[in-house]
Amino acid sequence: MEKIRFGKTGLMVSKVAFGGIPIMRLSKNDASDLVRRSIDHGINFIDTAHGYTDSEEKIGDAIKNFKREDLIIASKSPADDKKTFLENLDLSLKRLGTDYIDIFQFHGVSTPKKRDAVFSPNGAMEGMEEAVKAGKIRFPAFSSHSIPMAIELMKTEKFASVQLPFNYIDDAAAGEAIPLAEKLDIGFIAMKPMGGGLLDDAGLSFRFLMSYNSIIADPGFEKIEEIKEIIGIVNNNEVLTQADKDEIEKQRRELGSSWCHRCDYCQPCPQGIPISMALCVKSVFKRMTLQRAHSFIGPAIEKAKTCTECRSCVSRCPYNLDVPVLLKDQITLYESMPSME
Repeated sequence: MEKIRFGKTGLMVSKVAFGGIPIMRLSKNDASDLVRRSIDHGINFIDTAHGYTDSEEKIGDAIKNFKREDLIIASKSPADDKKTFLENLDLSLKRLGTDYIDIFQFHGVSTPKKRDAVFSPNGAMEGMEEAVKAGKIRFPAFSSHSIPMAIELMKTEKFASVQLPFNYIDDAAAGEAIPLAEKLDIGFIAMKPMGGGLLDDAGLSFRFLMSYNSIIADPGFEKIEEIKEIIGIVNNNEVLTQADKDEIEKQRRELGSSWCHRCDYCQPCPQGIPISMALCVKSVFKRMTLQRAHSFIGPAIEKAKTCTECRSCVSRCPYNLDVPVLLKDQITLYESMPSME
């Protein structure tokens, strides 16, 4: 697979990464085999996170017989404070069986509150800087679901990599974030390249993504057939046709009234409902284990049931979504999912 320079890191990485969420559902042997086979097919960039249950351990088992310098490993910590951040990092190193992590990200810096906590005295940023000096982290990075917040953080020039949602429906990052990343020589990781499992056409998805030369697509994989299909699309240098562009516009029109972009402009909710979280039931259950899915999104759905339909969220949503109606739909969908009993 073609490799490109990953911003100021200078790392040469495969245009497609291995996203570590779906392997949570696989056995250790099956997950490790899938990771190894993805490497054999030319993927050298593996992205996971402290919070993806046993994903790091499975990846660690898979990579132990490869030369460490041939792989680019990325992980994340959700911690706001220095102490917890360093504890998360050390656990990630242990799970992955490595002395260093190439790209270590603050996980989900999407709000001013999270940003302020990370950059406060004894905040996670102090831990990041200490770990870089110690050689445990090669390059500091962050992920986010907020483009304005990501732009603000990129402009600090403290980070070598940014990860944002980017696909042919959720394409707002193309406006300012991707051009800014290119200008500042910051590596760009496209999370949810297939909408977190909501987009079914891999060909359309990756022809769209590969029209942006500087980005790394980060799909989650669960089957070798998925890896082969996507690698085939990328290696064949398939480009968007006019028919593809027409189909994208059609899907944007059809999904426009229901697709949550997770910008969180709808917040704060008077009832404390984490709206963007509650609107991703299908995606969560498609990517996570049953137990993890329920624990991850169940509390948000319970809060969604307290919606008073005040519609303050509707007035703030830049995409004009009828949020109360969508919340009801997600509650119904959640209740149709297999239970833990």
